[in-house]
Amino acid sequence: MNYKNYIVRLFFRILLLVAAILTLGYYIYAKNHALIVLSIFVLLYLLANTYTFVKRRFVAMDDFFEAVKYRDFSRWFPEDRGPKDIRFLYTGFNEINRTIKEINSQNEAQYVYLQKILEMVDIGIISYNLETGDVLWSNDSFRDTLDFPSFKNIRFVEKRKPELFNTIFETYHREPNSISIAVQNEKIKILISDTIFQVNDDAFKLIVVQNIDDTLNKNESEAWKKLLSVMTHEIMNSIAPISSLADTLQRNVQLALEHPNEDHLDLEDVHAGLKTIKNRGEGLLKFAKTYRSLSKVTHLNLQKTMVSELFKNIQLLMEPSIKAKNIKVDFMINTPRLELSIDTHLIEQVLINLILNAIDACKNRPEAYIKIQASQTPNRTTMIKVYDNGAGIPQDIMESIFIPFFTSKATGSGIGLSLCKQIMLLHKGKILVNSKENEGTVFSLVF
Repeated sequence: MNYKNYIVRLFFRILLLVAAILTLGYYIYAKNHALIVLSIFVLLYLLANTYTFVKRRFVAMDDFFEAVKYRDFSRWFPEDRGPKDIRFLYTGFNEINRTIKEINSQNEAQYVYLQKILEMVDIGIISYNLETGDVLWSNDSFRDTLDFPSFKNIRFVEKRKPELFNTIFETYHREPNSISIAVQNEKIKILISDTIFQVNDDAFKLIVVQNIDDTLNKNESEAWKKLLSVMTHEIMNSIAPISSLADTLQRNVQLALEHPNEDHLDLEDVHAGLKTIKNRGEGLLKFAKTYRSLSKVTHLNLQKTMVSELFKNIQLLMEPSIKAKNIKVDFMINTPRLELSIDTHLIEQVLINLILNAIDACKNRPEAYIKIQASQTPNRTTMIKVYDNGAGIPQDIMESIFIPFFTSKATGSGIGLSLCKQIMLLHKGKILVNSKENEGTVFSLVF
C-alpha cells in the first residue's frame, strides 16, 4: 500500500511539473513578463520539491545499504518522525535488522555450542590456513596430545619440533593412519587423519589426532577386570558345590572314626564323592584353560557321553547344596540310554550355571522345585531342559539375559548365561528360554 501511495504522490508531482512547464510556455508566448517570472519560480519550487521527495527515499536506502556493507545491524532507524513513506521504509529496515540479529545470535549460539562440544571430546582437532599457516581453530586435546602450548600459526611448531611438524602438518593422511611420535621423550601411538576444504578463496586443512595408547591401555584394563570377574564367578560356582560335597564326606568320615560301631562308612559313597570332586576339579581346570581362549576355540574335546552318567555326576555334585536350601530336585531321562557327543566338562559347567540360577530363582518360594529332564525328539534332536517354579524372568529384560555382563542381580556379574550360550554355540547347538513371572522358567539346551 505504501508503495502505491509513493507512486501516486510522485505521479502527482510530475503532473504539476508538466502543468508548470506548459503554463510557462503559454506566458512566454503571451509575452507576460510578470507571470513568466512567477511561473519560473513555481517551476523551480516544484523541481526542488520533486528532487527532495525522490532523494530522501534513496538517501534512506543508501544509509541502510551502507550499514549492511559494514555489517552494522545494530543501527536503529526512527519510525516515529519524518514523512509517512520514509517511516514505513524505516520500519522495514528495522525489521530486517532485527531478523538478521536474531539469525546471527542463533548462529553464534550454535558456534559456541559446537565449540564447547569439540573442546570436551578427547580427540585432538586443528584447522589452519594452508597458505599462511594461521590457525583457524584448535582444541585443548590437540595441544595436550602433542604437548604443545597455545599457538596462532603452525610455524611455531616448525621452529621447535621440525620432525613432528613434518609428520603432522606436512604429510597427508587421507585415510586414518596409526603412527608413532615422540612426545616428552617417549613414544606414543596416535591415530591421525586429515582433509582439505575450501572457504571462499582460502584453502584450509583439518587434522584429527587421537592418542590410542590411552584408549588401548584403558580397554586392556577393562578387559582384565571383566576377565577376572568372569573367572571368579565361574570358579566360585564350581568350588561351592565341591566344598559342600567335601564337607559332607569329611563329616561322614569323622562320624565313622568317632563312632565306628554306630556309624558305618560306606566306602562306595566316599569313592563316588572323591571321584566327583576329582572330575569337577579337572573340569574346572579345563574350563580355565578353555575360557582363556574361548573366542578362539575351534576344536572341542568331544566324546560319547551317556546322559545318565552326566546327570549322575551333576546330581552328586549339586545335591548337598540343593538339599540345604530345601528345594526338591528331580533328574529325568525320557529316552533310555540317551547319548550325546559333547565336551563333558563344558556341558557340566552349563548345567551347573543353570541349576544355580534356578536355585536363586526359587529362593523363598514355597514348595520350590527344580527338574532337569533329557529327551530326544523324533528327528533325533536331543534336548536337556532345566525347569524351576521360581520367580521367573521379567519380559522387559528377556532379550538381554544372554548379553555379556548384563545382569539384573545386585551381586551378579552377568556372564553365566552368556558363557552358557557360547559353549552351546561351540557345540553347534543353542540355548532357549521360556519364562513367566511368578510361575517359573525353563531353559532348553538343544543339541
